[in-house]
Amino acid sequence: MSPIDHLIIEFDNALRSVAGGANSQRPTPGSEAASKTVLDAQERKHAAGLMRVNHVGEVCAQALYQSQKLVARDPQIKEMLNHSGQEEIDHLAWCETRLQELGSHTSYLNPFWYAGSFAIGLAAGLAGDKWSLGFVAETEKQVENHLESHLEKLPPEDHRSRAIVDQMRLDEIEHGQAAIRSGGAELPEPVQKIMQMMSKVMTATAYKI
Repeated sequence: MSPIDHLIIEFDNALRSVAGGANSQRPTPGSEAASKTVLDAQERKHAAGLMRVNHVGEVCAQALYQSQKLVARDPQIKEMLNHSGQEEIDHLAWCETRLQELGSHTSYLNPFWYAGSFAIGLAAGLAGDKWSLGFVAETEKQVENHLESHLEKLPPEDHRSRAIVDQMRLDEIEHGQAAIRSGGAELPEPVQKIMQMMSKVMTATAYKI
């Protein structure tokens, strides 16, 4: 493909990340029967809040991977980022599908989440491939912990959401390991703490808005 083709594809991915309509290459985890599980109003609202947080995480992931690909020096690293980013598109579509099934909406602040994450990813990428990959690895580790906590918080009867979150968790583990295998450096502890603090702000906000 030409550079223009790549630009159009990336722009389309960015637009779908923010406005909705992402296309998954894999079927949504959990059976159709599970998607029709009856939840009471409070359970449905709580599950929707958690899945909205997960969707925002995937919006941020798209921005991070897209920006880091732009400045990656090594073609193999760029390809690894592209592969992980494609699987994150699946996650984005799955979360959006589940939110629709729950009768809820994605975050109204998605343009803000995307723009902020794109800037952070660009900065990480410009620092060099080893730090960019280290940022990916640390991000995925924190996301893994976050998804594990959601498996504990989701209603036990919400098998559809739980299946989605569990598959996302497995994919995120592999993405983090791929970044480490490709030469990712461990980030300084203060940077890890800042990332955790920013994640908490995003989580608290996206659950409601």
